[in-house]
Amino acid sequence: MSKVLATYNIKGGVGKTSAAVNLAYLAARGGARTLLWDLDPQAAATFLFRVKPKVRGGAGKLVRLKSEVPELIRGTDFERLDLLPADFSYRHMDLALDGFKKPTTRLARVLEPLADEYDYVFLDCPPSISLVSESVFEAADVLLVPIIPATLSARTFAQLDGLVEGGPGGLQVLAFFSMVEVRKSLHRQVMARVLAAFAPGSRGAISYEALWWDVRRRVRPRTPG
Repeated sequence: MSKVLATYNIKGGVGKTSAAVNLAYLAARGGARTLLWDLDPQAAATFLFRVKPKVRGGAGKLVRLKSEVPELIRGTDFERLDLLPADFSYRHMDLALDGFKKPTTRLARVLEPLADEYDYVFLDCPPSISLVSESVFEAADVLLVPIIPATLSARTFAQLDGLVEGGPGGLQVLAFFSMVEVRKSLHRQVMARVLAAFAPGSRGAISYEALWWDVRRRVRPRTPG
């Protein structure tokens, strides 16, 4: 049964895609069968893997469970790391979800056929508060939240904490500092004030390795409810 980890923040430009891509790569490099689903219509993660941002049938067919999901998955240049690409139609995914009686369960159902195919599934999420984000909360075991150590970014984390409180049982929210500039006194002050899962060090590659080690250590089995 795969573990689903989503990189998410209400605010854009905080390093969600960089985290998703690097952590997925590290998981695969460590021997885990890994899938990255690029849910953002801007398709940054898809671009980084040099894959065309196109899903046959688009978001509508996907959430109606009319697509053969394994056929939509693309390989990458990295062993054990696959990609479910973005598609520009994902910008209308909220509308596609809104037509269902239980819209927030649809993304989880899209992933159901892949549960035994992968050890980890990473979701690179668009910045929003929407049916898509609520569906991500339902589908994910862990929410990985990058925070820039600035006042407004820290505030959005507090908003997110309130948003997921009382949500799906067992959903873990793990925050980590992203895009840190230790020379800025504001960044140092906010980092001292905000409780986070991990504060990156001075070099990106080393920081992501340490972050992935810390995430694996913290992930726990999800409780039903």
